[in-house]
Amino acid sequence: MKAVLLAAGKGTRMRELTEDVPKPMLKVNGRPILEHILLGLRAAGINDIFIVTGYRAEVVESYFGDGAGLGMRIAYGRQVVQNGTGKAPEPARAFVGNDPFLLSYGDILVKDETYQRMVEKYASDRFSGLLTVTPGAEIAKGGLVLFKDDLIFERLVEKPSDTEVERLRQAGHLCGDQKVWYNAGIYIFDPVIYRFIERLEKSSRGEYELTDAINAMSASGHALTGLEIPGRWVDVRDPEVLLELERNTF
Repeated sequence: MKAVLLAAGKGTRMRELTEDVPKPMLKVNGRPILEHILLGLRAAGINDIFIVTGYRAEVVESYFGDGAGLGMRIAYGRQVVQNGTGKAPEPARAFVGNDPFLLSYGDILVKDETYQRMVEKYASDRFSGLLTVTPGAEIAKGGLVLFKDDLIFERLVEKPSDTEVERLRQAGHLCGDQKVWYNAGIYIFDPVIYRFIERLEKSSRGEYELTDAINAMSASGHALTGLEIPGRWVDVRDPEVLLELERNTF
């Protein structure tokens, strides 16, 4: 399996910390966030990597080079226009070819074994995609994932408003002791996802949303599943999270 890592953004919530480096290159315990991710992928036997760069691309490219220093093979492509998560994987299309691939944002940290569990779950049935999820998070800040039984994907609602959440409750999706699942931002996709990426139209926020491609893929009959990430999952979204990581050994 191959992997595509999205590392094109500046990370404006990091303020002055990203003046000279993109957010995925900020250090946690002496290593860039992106390096932690690469080492986790290597532990899962995933060594063919494509990194999508953009802001301060040269920092990423000069640090990792061709990946030989990590015993990996790393290629790069630049997202010239920052126009949303939906178009971010496009530079990697030729690299992906006909192979399934793991897709991750470059600022999400998990335990190394998470990647291996993802590969095993994806290969356990005829799935076209896998979404990782965490329970009980603040869904208004990210994506709410709705499943049928056995974590079979139904729908993803990006940053639902209070009105949307209430509508879902009335429809029986958010009731009682039912778990609420938050999109954890690490996926495995069959390359068929690119058919839906190329058809994307801008959302009401004026961006191309990966959420829309995933929903369209599911609606067309492709089976997607979910995998809960137990334990550590960190979205390194702001300086406070970064500081907490430094205080507690990652």
